[in-house]
Amino acid sequence: MINFLQAAPIEPQPGFMQQYSFIIMIGLMVLVLWLFMWRPESKRRKQMQEFRNSLKKGDKIITAGGIYGVVKEIKESTLLIEVDGNVTLRIDKNMVVADNSDLQRQ
Repeated sequence: MINFLQAAPIEPQPGFMQQYSFIIMIGLMVLVLWLFMWRPESKRRKQMQEFRNSLKKGDKIITAGGIYGVVKEIKESTLLIEVDGNVTLRIDKNMVVADNSDLQRQ
């Protein structure tokens, strides 16, 4: 005979932290990535863009390939740099990575 008065055992409901702990962990990981990786990289990128936009004729520069030169002509997206004597190269503005005059002071 089946006893209908006996109820099925009641399972305890998981708490708030148990239900959403995975979502909270993912959120914390994204926050840490933003604070320590994306934000500093964004600041560095903005500084490099400002540096490239402020270049003027006569500035000593270093390219991404390690070529030292002096800026001779500036266009919208390219630079003409003098490397040695009458040797000039046309390079993309985005390939300038450093100002040579800052390195020589150290």
